[in-house]
Amino acid sequence: MPDLFALDFVRSALLVSVIMGLLLAYLGVHVVGRGIVFVDLALGQISMLGVAFAAVIEQDPTVISIAFTLVGAFLMSFIKVTDKRLKLEAIIGIIYAVSSAVTVLMISKAAHGDADIQEVLFGSLFTVTNNQILGMVVVFGLLGVVHFIFRKQFFAITEKFKNKDVDDIGVFNLWNFLFYISIGLAIVLAVRVGGVIPVFTYLVVPPVSAILMTRGATSLVLIALLLSVVGSVVGIYFSVQFDFPAGSSIVAMLGVIFVVASLVRLVRGWRG
Repeated sequence: MPDLFALDFVRSALLVSVIMGLLLAYLGVHVVGRGIVFVDLALGQISMLGVAFAAVIEQDPTVISIAFTLVGAFLMSFIKVTDKRLKLEAIIGIIYAVSSAVTVLMISKAAHGDADIQEVLFGSLFTVTNNQILGMVVVFGLLGVVHFIFRKQFFAITEKFKNKDVDDIGVFNLWNFLFYISIGLAIVLAVRVGGVIPVFTYLVVPPVSAILMTRGATSLVLIALLLSVVGSVVGIYFSVQFDFPAGSSIVAMLGVIFVVASLVRLVRGWRG
């Protein structure tokens, strides 16, 4: 294994996947707690919509996809479901479906839209540049610092959404707004490198696996972070060793981690 990680492109892929996985796993604790696991797919699809639009007007897809994603995240921060017959996931699902349809319509009018869309969907960890790594370190580092300093406020608003105690939140809530903006920034940067499916997996699998393994709030976050790192390291190794795509390998390894966590929970249940 050490020989494989001596290669520059492998080290870069490992570094960016670990950085990406740590923040996304933490944000995933909030996403799963709020019951909005499809928010990543919706924002990822909005990012793809931005790429398709950029292909139509022949402009830089990175800047436009970031703008589209941040606007989408901003608008999502205003969504509040008080009717017990509805779930927030249903609203997010509608956003995802409409964004997908409009993306397809735009791709049909773009000369080279398919190539950009493939990059957004699957990512390219082994071709990540130093500038992309630096940008992710800076942005993800700042987001991590903000969430650490104001962790009590973020977890308090997540608890309110978890319990559907949102009547006193109001039309605009600063912490809810900052949460959606931070997840929007994280997703749009991560998607350009890792792809929609790996990003979705980082957001959901580590926190869900941690929930199966522990009940404590602090231990849940720490275990989720640890599992994301393990999935990244083993996934990159598996990819290089057996010549598989990096993103798919990480998703597969995180899937194995979820199965192991489920078995641990099952064994504990039997013993109980």
